Amino acid sequence: MTNKNLYIPLIILSVFFSAALSVLIKLAQQDTNVFTSAFFRFFFGILVLFPFFIKNKLNVFKTPNLKVHIIRVIINYPSMLLFFYAINFVSIEKANSLTFAVPFIATILAVIFLKEKIYIYRTIALVLGFIGMLIIIRPGMIEVSLGVYMILISSFLWALVIIITKKLSKDDSALTILSYQYIFMFLISFVFAIFNWQSPSLETLIYLFLAGLSGTIFHLTSYQAYKLVDVSLVQPYFFLVLVFASILGYFVFDEIPDIYTWIGTGVIFAGVLIISIKEMQISKSIVNKNLNAEL
Repeated sequence: MTNKNLYIPLIILSVFFSAALSVLIKLAQQDTNVFTSAFFRFFFGILVLFPFFIKNKLNVFKTPNLKVHIIRVIINYPSMLLFFYAINFVSIEKANSLTFAVPFIATILAVIFLKEKIYIYRTIALVLGFIGMLIIIRPGMIEVSLGVYMILISSFLWALVIIITKKLSKDDSALTILSYQYIFMFLISFVFAIFNWQSPSLETLIYLFLAGLSGTIFHLTSYQAYKLVDVSLVQPYFFLVLVFASILGYFVFDEIPDIYTWIGTGVIFAGVLIISIKEMQISKSIVNKNLNAEL
């Protein structure tokens, strides 16, 4: 596997911890509100990052893009808050399936703003992911509640965050991007938490610590993947979140996936498999050409 193809395990790890984050936040919000949850999620996230700050002697904060980081956080905070609030009313499986708007929006935005090319196999993977999503959620059968609208708005905002992240990754490391995100998000969530404080129990604090850890791994791995490859290449893998969300939802909340979930999951896997095999073939071909040129 070439360094470029490291994006595959990175993004799969990212997707798993994204699903884990939503489960942990839903568990925490059985005892506390969304503003307190957001505050502790970033408080513990900063604690997880603190050793990196010490190791790098605060060099992680060196950036030529401070204004862009601020804009990114202004978009990111409401996106996160809307999703956290919505999962109180929507099952983990359905909530994550509704975020499948993100890969399509992000891919379109990547073409417009990042001038990325959409190759046929990437398009096929996205289409298969979309078909799998339709099989799972079966439009017309989902109750259109306030939670559904919140997740859709959150998804659009998160797609914008992804595009900004890709732009930032040209100059800044994944750790720098995450550090600014966590510092600013912590400050914003602190202000909102003061006026909406609800003291969590020890058990809830454990959930929120694990949420901070999961969120940190989720962001670090996804941001590193964006440094390696195009946004449009990474997006089909995010359909895997439903697989992990369904499994976690079953064990934690007794949310049993139906037959359509498994059929749709199979279609999604097919799309991810196509794009993984094709990209690895391309990388192998490039390596072979370089070796032949050297010989």
